[in-house]
Amino acid sequence: MKIQRIREIARERGLQPGKAEKEELIKAIQRQEGNFDCFATAYDGMCDQTGCLWREDCFASARSGKNS
Repeated sequence: MKIQRIREIARERGLQPGKAEKEELIKAIQRQEGNFDCFATAYDGMCDQTGCLWREDCFASARSGKNS
């Protein structure tokens, strides 16, 4: 998902995205929703959150090592 859309989602949820990076912003949205801020942590390609909006990007980021 493109960062512009992620910022829109953040604003829809009452967050101020500012210039936050993609991973940081997604984790903020996850926390705001009451979920674990686990984006990009599925190092082994396993995740039980099948309905997660970020699932596809999460796996890609974890595989590429783009996590903090």
